[in-house]
Amino acid sequence: MEIGSYFQGVAELLPQLPAKPVEEIVAVLRQAQLKGKRIFMFGNGGSAANASHIVNDILKSTAREGSPRFKMFCLSDNVPTLTAYANDVGYEVVYAEPLAALAEAGDVAFGLSGSGNSPNILCAMQTARRMGLTRIGLTGRDGGQLKDNCDICIVVPTQSMQMIEDAHLVILHAIFLALCE
Repeated sequence: MEIGSYFQGVAELLPQLPAKPVEEIVAVLRQAQLKGKRIFMFGNGGSAANASHIVNDILKSTAREGSPRFKMFCLSDNVPTLTAYANDVGYEVVYAEPLAALAEAGDVAFGLSGSGNSPNILCAMQTARRMGLTRIGLTGRDGGQLKDNCDICIVVPTQSMQMIEDAHLVILHAIFLALCE
């Protein structure tokens, strides 16, 4: 793909993203902050990198004296735990098992999957549902199975995984900026 065409494709995609579910996500995360609930983010590949990136941004840049801090974790960042579960149990449980160990009802599970069909993301969301967590998802294409396994899900309407990941980071940065207010 020609570089200018890619830039044009991203520029045309971003206005199609809905603002209302982003605002709903901000409200859920703000409630988690105020109630001292934990937020667990996770994804695979570029989605794992986006999850890690936004956890870093939120933890570092939203801290304000006199306000509760976010209790936010990126499950993709714990490589020893991830690889131990993948090797000893199965890759599909690499996020579900840490959620089962660390999360409590009222916490938030926030999964990113470009296809919406990543078995480990879906398994984590099923665990989150059983445990009483609020489930948030960012996905793409047609939303895959993830869109039906979330309380709030944003589907980026393109087949391009690169544009999906770009849009996810734009959404995450919009969430971050709203949380900084």
